[in-house]
Amino acid sequence: MIMKAQKGRGSKIHLLLDDEYKITTDIDFWNENFVKDGTDLTEEEWEALVVKINYRKAFNKCADLLSRRDHSVKELKDKLLRTVDAASAEKAIERFKELGYLDDAKFAENFANHLYENKKYSDNHVRQELFKRGISRDIVAQIIENATVDPVETIIAITEKKYYSKLHAPNGREKVIAALMRKGFSYGDIKEALYRIENKDYV
Repeated sequence: MIMKAQKGRGSKIHLLLDDEYKITTDIDFWNENFVKDGTDLTEEEWEALVVKINYRKAFNKCADLLSRRDHSVKELKDKLLRTVDAASAEKAIERFKELGYLDDAKFAENFANHLYENKKYSDNHVRQELFKRGISRDIVAQIIENATVDPVETIIAITEKKYYSKLHAPNGREKVIAALMRKGFSYGDIKEALYRIENKDYV
């Protein structure tokens, strides 16, 4: 199989076998793994080159995604699999774990803090969001157990901001309770929060 390389747009390099396009890489990779035009490659040599190209794509994609924000392993893998093969994705993910840039426990802690403090989520809602991102049950349980946010205070903050004017409307209290329960708060915590609101001079 005769291999040739053609310059593409920007830094792209297109590789052809027997004048048929096969795969695209970049100039940096090609400078490191240069093969002279017209080289007759065996099937094994070509496959080894393709594996290297795909791993580089996966590695670069990981670096790009993690430079934008932290990800869970599942999130990152799901995004990688849109453009690279599973073996390359797994290899790149393992490398970023080794480098310390990918850690589900750290991600979960930071993400949960964001949900508690900025989104005013309940324990149940935080738990659901972490599960959706592939965080293990053990890590999620530890996060919830270590949470220092008072759910009653959270409910008070939400009610003051979103539902206070509805409390005295017809059937308003019941509607507020239902809305808060849909957010994952317990009925007991909601009752306590509403009691505090209704017995203090909230504006």
